[in-house]
Amino acid sequence: MKAGRRHAGLLLGAAGLGTTLALPMSVLAQAAAAGVRRGRRLAFPRDHGAHPDTRLEWWYLTGWLAAVGSGAPTHGFQVTFFRSRTAFANAAESAGPAPGRFAPNHLLLAHAAVTDLNTGRHHHAQRIGRWNGEPAAGPDRAALHDAAVHLNGWQLARGDGDAAAGGPAERRSVWTTRIRAEGFALTGTLRAAQPLLLQGDAGFSRKGPEERQASHYYSWPQLQAELTLELHGQRLAATGRAWLDHEWSDELMHPQAVGWDWIGINLSDGSALTAFRLRRADGSALWAGGSHRAPAAAGPAVTRVFDAGEVRFEPGRRWRSPATHAAYPMDWQVHTPVGRFVVRALLDGQELAGRPGSGAVYWEGLAELLDAGDGRRMGLGYLEMTGYAAPLKLS
Repeated sequence: MKAGRRHAGLLLGAAGLGTTLALPMSVLAQAAAAGVRRGRRLAFPRDHGAHPDTRLEWWYLTGWLAAVGSGAPTHGFQVTFFRSRTAFANAAESAGPAPGRFAPNHLLLAHAAVTDLNTGRHHHAQRIGRWNGEPAAGPDRAALHDAAVHLNGWQLARGDGDAAAGGPAERRSVWTTRIRAEGFALTGTLRAAQPLLLQGDAGFSRKGPEERQASHYYSWPQLQAELTLELHGQRLAATGRAWLDHEWSDELMHPQAVGWDWIGINLSDGSALTAFRLRRADGSALWAGGSHRAPAAAGPAVTRVFDAGEVRFEPGRRWRSPATHAAYPMDWQVHTPVGRFVVRALLDGQELAGRPGSGAVYWEGLAELLDAGDGRRMGLGYLEMTGYAAPLKLS
């Protein structure tokens, strides 16, 4: 979710291998301080990289695009890489490190999607592979020192950009992605326009009524996207705005939670809004949270972190998926300490239903944020909804 994500449980459904820790000591020695806990100070660029000592992890990139020279958004995109620790790793640790670079200590999964507003079509694809946990092992792998995830030719990575430009490295960060799937491709760069945003308590984000239901979680709003999109046999040079989440966790969901609703919105004034809730089976909120970072006009941007009781989601019109028969709300009233908003999907059919047996069924799509009072558009971003086709299982 971003609330982190967000998609970890979907990966576990695909894995079917359990989720217990075990890694070669050489890998553990490279990892940062183990576990997810309040007070752990995130350190970059190390914490952009993988955390194989934890159970679940994902790097999540979303945004909107328009043709170069045109300001009107025509496409949305999502690129997400997941990592899940497997039970095989635990068994291997009991007897010593698992031999071979093909030992399935971790599963890697990637999802990519493009929403075409002109044609009303949603294109998506997925990849899955195994990783033994060593950062230099095999074509499918994740780096530990910085973000660099590779899976079946797909990739998402971060670099420091041009040092000659001056300023701290984090402000010069450049993310690159390369996705080529049947029917579409997406390649290019996403440049930092603002500092990253630590969610929750300095990056420790609660996801439930118990302290252990938490993740380490940061976002990078307002990324400047320069991408080449290939779709319908045509190439489009496009620009836009993007949002990146990185989250890792040992235990994300309370037993009463069946799924979550989440938004990450880049506002037109340069601010950023995150809001999420974990749902019970009856649709009531078990936990909620989020944040708002104001635009940096004359000084440092101020971030307001939301408490669990300060966020409320009210569902409106629903769309029923012809593939899974899940009924997803397409309009939401979202109440936060910084205002009341309407979130509206720009295309109903943005469900990602994975291949049979993958367990990956969720709705993730481009949406607009409207002022609930006068209806004016305030920003664009992504809405995510899980647990509507079936309760989400993370173990």
